[in-house]
Amino acid sequence: MPHQNRKFRWVPIAAAALALAGCDAAQAPAAEPPLAGADIGGPFELVNKDGETVRWSDFDGRYRMVYFGFTFCPDICPTDTQRMMQGHRIFAEKSPELAAKIAPIFISVDPERDTPQVVGEFAAAFSPDLIGLTGTPEQVKQAANNFRVFYSRGETTPGGGYLVDHSNIVYLFGPKGEPLATLPTDQGAEAVAAELAKWVS
Repeated sequence: MPHQNRKFRWVPIAAAALALAGCDAAQAPAAEPPLAGADIGGPFELVNKDGETVRWSDFDGRYRMVYFGFTFCPDICPTDTQRMMQGHRIFAEKSPELAAKIAPIFISVDPERDTPQVVGEFAAAFSPDLIGLTGTPEQVKQAANNFRVFYSRGETTPGGGYLVDHSNIVYLFGPKGEPLATLPTDQGAEAVAAELAKWVS
């Protein structure tokens, strides 16, 4: 299939962190975040639905849920985005003040078709809280590289369309931009909400 949940270069680090967290779980309820110390995330300059420049540093002081996808995705991206935002909504119902500290972000890996307007409409379809970002091919590449996200444009079909193969991972970052955990969209919205409850304070 065009979409695969690809395990990328940071996985050994994440796996080791998860193993450590599992060992400590019985002794310390507030274990170290699974992605603590992982080299994920970093500066970017992208564009929002209004054509305004948005930088990673603009979110300093807020937790961040980050997902890379594309709006023409037929199934995986809409499902992941829906569960991501449903999880955020469930968490907000239980802890509105904490949820207000989170910035959910969708970043396009298809700058050729995903204009600011298109990304804005896609994000709004899931939640008014979801921030849709796109940019030039160079800007998108830099962001994807910093976040260890793989993506590759597929072959053009006779009708002119194409798919984009990419890693579908939802990251959770802390207020300083530090990686905390991945959010289990594959397990549903409740699991996403439960994971947010572990790390957002």
